[in-house]
Amino acid sequence: MSLRFWLCSLVALCVFSVAEVRAADGLAGRRPNIILFIADDMAWDDSAPYGHPHIKTPSLARMAREGLRFDNAFLTCSSCSPSRCSIITGRYPHSTGASELHLPLPGDQVTFVEKLRESGYYTAAAGKWHLGNPTRKKFDTVVDGVDKWVSTLQGCPTDKPFFGWFAFVDPHRPYAANAIPEPHRPADVVVPPYLPDVPETRHDLALYYDEIARLDGMVGQVLDELQKRGQAENTLVLFISDNGRPFPRCKTTVYDSGIRTPCLAWWPGTLKPGSVTESLVSTVDLAPTFLELAGVELPATFQGESFLPMLQDPAAKTRDNIYAEHNWHDYSARERAVRSSQFKYIRNAWPDLPGTPPADAVRSETYVAMRRLRDAGTLPAEQSGCFLKPRPTEELYDVVNDPHELHNLAADPKFAQPLALMRQQLDGWEVATGDMEVKERRPDGFDRDTGEPLAGRK
Repeated sequence: MSLRFWLCSLVALCVFSVAEVRAADGLAGRRPNIILFIADDMAWDDSAPYGHPHIKTPSLARMAREGLRFDNAFLTCSSCSPSRCSIITGRYPHSTGASELHLPLPGDQVTFVEKLRESGYYTAAAGKWHLGNPTRKKFDTVVDGVDKWVSTLQGCPTDKPFFGWFAFVDPHRPYAANAIPEPHRPADVVVPPYLPDVPETRHDLALYYDEIARLDGMVGQVLDELQKRGQAENTLVLFISDNGRPFPRCKTTVYDSGIRTPCLAWWPGTLKPGSVTESLVSTVDLAPTFLELAGVELPATFQGESFLPMLQDPAAKTRDNIYAEHNWHDYSARERAVRSSQFKYIRNAWPDLPGTPPADAVRSETYVAMRRLRDAGTLPAEQSGCFLKPRPTEELYDVVNDPHELHNLAADPKFAQPLALMRQQLDGWEVATGDMEVKERRPDGFDRDTGEPLAGRK
């Protein structure tokens, strides 16, 4: 066997190691009700708890004020269905059999939902599905359609604990005006530096903000219903997103704008109000966390680490790195990333392909404006990444000093040591999780310049 294999295997033994000794966990086995809210295409910092000055999110602000805010929570993938399939199985997308957009989760994949159900939980899903038909039978009930969370909650039996998978369709595209009574204005928008600050972008983002505000109202209804039913103190509510905002250089990338997620935990009487954790967590960790909390034995298939210690002690630490991937989502793609508290390393397996955003974002007024600026030669380099080809094979960012990941340090000799270390860590993760090289590319389903479907493909 090769030296590289042995080195990678050695690193793999450490990939999932716990960085600090875990304290005795008084929460394990409490068997509370659990509700998981999943927003659809919402960026980590587009809400009041994470510092946005104008987005109307009083319910999320309430969750943070009365509970625990995770400041370094990450997704395994910035693509809708692969991200959700990863969450429910506690496995990385390439390990689920559903690593690409719209692939159904195979029925033989073990989910935390069926394990909760087998242990006596009533399990319900409501809202956006996107997991495929085989997974439906793992729940006691699946309610299709939007705005069914309160009625689904009311239908849960009171003689056993329940789990709710409550998935929104907001703030996914397409957008329409007047989604809320008092819409956001272009002046309310905070434009990130990798997007052009032009009227089209501000209008587009304002409509996206409106859907976040609508989502926030539904979260508040569920929190109020739990208190009305006297169940708030025995219910852990967790709010996350499935990937970043549906804009260029966000969704379908492994930059933080694609894989970093809001993560708020609300559990009155158990979590210290207003607490914050800076420790790294991944959504692959949700499945083991929920089962450990319920006192259920973890299946050997899980690839994440329970972050239950953080619910008691926000300073607790359960991992040193998070890992993420991007596979086919409208367009051919293959990227892998490892991120620590200080650095992000990205490996582009197919650098000849540009980092085209999802097809609906390509059709957006933001992208149309970017194409216009590109063609006029006035689009700055930091806003041109989605058009760049070839891309660098490797990227390294200091995410503390360069949070928007605009300055690639991979070729800088001063950062040779972290680059080498993170290469090795990513190699180890690939070995440990069976991430095999793919030689054949699935063809693009849409035109990269217009977002229109290609004949016979999707």
